[in-house]
Amino acid sequence: MIKKPDKKTLRQGKHKRVRRKVAGTGERPRLCIFKSLHHIYAQIIDDEKGVTLVAASTLEEGLKGLESKTNIAAAQEVGANIAERAREKGIIEVVFDRNGYKYHGSVAALANAAREKGLVF
Repeated sequence: MIKKPDKKTLRQGKHKRVRRKVAGTGERPRLCIFKSLHHIYAQIIDDEKGVTLVAASTLEEGLKGLESKTNIAAAQEVGANIAERAREKGIIEVVFDRNGYKYHGSVAALANAAREKGLVF
């Protein structure tokens, strides 16, 4: 019997293919998104040094009042937070890494909120 790969395995394969081409530098770091069943995470990474420059997620104290930590409203808050922190550190341009997820729903909401707050990608 042939087993069909699960969604997580398929997403990880997509992520590996994309990461061969997408890399963050000191001048233009990578904005990477991760979604779990309960939270949304975003980090800006300098791949040359292997360092996370800025991070934001729904685990933070400021986002405790949200009804759901995985919906579009939560993603917009995380996107706005990461963009503000990036601008404080002088980061304006980034490379967007959707981490194998479809550019839809909470991923698109996070990206649009970050763009509205001034990140360029």
